[in-house]
Amino acid sequence: MKFRLVMILLVISSMLLAACGQKEIKDALNWEVADFSAVNQDNKAVGLKDLKGKIWIADFIFTSCADVCPPMTANMTKLQKMVKDEGLKNVEFVSFSVDPTVDTPEVLTRYANQFGADFSNWTFLTGYSQQFIEGYAMKTFKTLVKKPQNENQVIHQTYVYLVGPDGKIKKSYNLYKDVPFDEMIQDIKILQ
Repeated sequence: MKFRLVMILLVISSMLLAACGQKEIKDALNWEVADFSAVNQDNKAVGLKDLKGKIWIADFIFTSCADVCPPMTANMTKLQKMVKDEGLKNVEFVSFSVDPTVDTPEVLTRYANQFGADFSNWTFLTGYSQQFIEGYAMKTFKTLVKKPQNENQVIHQTYVYLVGPDGKIKKSYNLYKDVPFDEMIQDIKILQ
């Protein structure tokens, strides 16, 4: 009897420890995020230091995008609402413009307002060169950004990136179609 009680307690303890122990995202990328210097939709300077210690979700969009950016931004708005509804704290949303010459702070504000973006924890960034954002996207996020000469559309991928409080990219997800909202929420919870 005593042996069986000890075994039951050991099994329960093991299960509890296993459940509490998952504070890491499975197969995390752990790519270091490089510093950047930008301005937000309010024309205020923003850099990596402003996101230090926070969980953040980043994407790459531009306001005159003819195809993928509107659904991506609508999906980001949905994710922002889900994060709020779940009561998750210390989560920021960051949208890097891939067309900084066109996307001034005022243009970004108008664009964001069309989608009902909540600026309390969503920042739209611009104020850097085209060359910078193309290099930064490739080196830091391992994603393509390219504006062909004499074109008004920018080539870019449709991923969104989860960055942990340690400043490392943990995971990427498709933000355009079949968006894994529940998986993203679960991964954010792991980082809380």
